[in-house]
Amino acid sequence: MEAWLGTSWLAYLTVAISLMGGAAFATGRAVANTWRPLWQVLIYCLLLALTSRFLIYALFEGELLSASGLVTDVLWLTAVGLVGYRLTQVRKMTTQYPWLYERRDPWRYRRRPGS
Repeated sequence: MEAWLGTSWLAYLTVAISLMGGAAFATGRAVANTWRPLWQVLIYCLLLALTSRFLIYALFEGELLSASGLVTDVLWLTAVGLVGYRLTQVRKMTTQYPWLYERRDPWRYRRRPGS
């Protein structure tokens, strides 16, 4: 596991999962709140993954150029960012346009019947 992540699992859990995961969720929410397109979440999460690699290197003496660690970071942070984006987008559509849309579940909304 340490060879795959480029650091110990505890360092990875601290930096990539908790710290950067929270930042990715907040990033997804911010992009959705400002009505920007989804592809911007992907770019920001890539930058967060690079930041995560640097913090792991600087704080825990992990590998800076670990390709497998970077791919794992990008996948994790993108997934968390997309969750934040979608939850916020559904909330905004159903609260700002309640006469047009209703919440189907936390992930989806639908057009109101008769609208």
